[in-house]
Amino acid sequence: MKIRIVRKTDQWNNEDFTDGSRVFTISHVTEGREQAPYDIHFSDGDGKCWRPSNGMLELLVNLWGNEAQAWTGRKVELFRDPNVKIGRDVVGGIRVSSMSHIDKPMSSPITVSRGTKKPYSVKPLREDAPPVDPATITKALTAITNATDTTTLDGIEKHAHTLGIHTDITDAIKQKRAQLNS
Repeated sequence: MKIRIVRKTDQWNNEDFTDGSRVFTISHVTEGREQAPYDIHFSDGDGKCWRPSNGMLELLVNLWGNEAQAWTGRKVELFRDPNVKIGRDVVGGIRVSSMSHIDKPMSSPITVSRGTKKPYSVKPLREDAPPVDPATITKALTAITNATDTTTLDGIEKHAHTLGIHTDITDAIKQKRAQLNS
């Protein structure tokens, strides 16, 4: 068993990625705070948002455009880069390694320090087989079991499509729908 320190926070921090990268699906973007002007929310992000650095925000805008609504449903693979600096201090940070909706590896200039830009490269994210946490499927199956009407099932089914787990729960939805309609 690995011991992990879990901090109560509303955002993803670089320490959350010590076990490796993770793929997220963007649900929406909201205005953030002065230091991090935007909060990127995920449909599969455990209720936490990502407050990207200006460099990562530049990357997203350069490759996807500046209309945040267009980012809904797109995926990013985030990882911990222990070499990220704030000023002269090496503090670590969250970086993007792969993105959906790009056809080939791409590079974009991002600001690395005041007045200095360097190219940053990302890979296309293969959307055909995103990793799915088995706990997500278990939660969906529990929600299906506890559903009391078909409207709730419709919502679960729609959310399952967003998470990429629809095929994993199709039979359970059909069975529950038949039970509710009988």
